Amino acid sequence: MKEKYKDRIELLQGTLDLMILQALRGGPQHGFGISTLIRTRSQEALQVPTGSLYPALHRLERRKWISSSWEMAKDRNREFKFYSLTSTGRKQLTKEESKWKQLARAIARMMRPAEEA
Repeated sequence: MKEKYKDRIELLQGTLDLMILQALRGGPQHGFGISTLIRTRSQEALQVPTGSLYPALHRLERRKWISSSWEMAKDRNREFKFYSLTSTGRKQLTKEESKWKQLARAIARMMRPAEEA
């Protein structure tokens, strides 16, 4: 298992919040669903450990960017805590996307050879 993730990318500070908000854009998800969505959309490059995911979910909930409720999972016979994006969270996602795009452009400029800059 360790070999499978040897090339994974470490997340920049604040990036996890953005990815969680983005994962919830499509609708409510439980924690494992959010983690799986991040891993599959990143083509296995990003793996969010439980020890990072749940504190981030709790932080986003305190900020009122997401809400949670206990619901019966469709494919299982038990309840899971599902997280949903709030209207405040949607606004924050827009802000975070803008900041991410600025950062990505700045990094792309930095990666060019000096004679191209």
